[in-house]
Amino acid sequence: MTRARNNPASKKRRKRILEKAKGFRGARKSQIRLATEATNRAMAFAYRGRKEKKRDFRALWITRISAAAKINGISYSTLINGLNKLNINLNRKVLSDIAIFNENVFAQIAELVKKSN
Repeated sequence: MTRARNNPASKKRRKRILEKAKGFRGARKSQIRLATEATNRAMAFAYRGRKEKKRDFRALWITRISAAAKINGISYSTLINGLNKLNINLNRKVLSDIAIFNENVFAQIAELVKKSN
């Protein structure tokens, strides 16, 4: 009796890997062993990249808030500390948007923090 090797599942598994490797160059897009290595590596980089993107955006928001705070005569750390003491719960993304698009509102927030200190 011949050996049953579950060919449909194997084929499906290989097909899934080759679909992920679609845009790769050379043998990495067509040979299953190379495609597997390349897609595993790509997936690891993608996972890491998603984490790095969050870090990069937070750093960008902090830089923008710091620049806007300096224009209004206050340091970034003093601004954030003052907002926390006043229980004003604005995250850095929102503060950054306010600093860019509503400079007068940001100036009012900075004045509020200055008065409280």
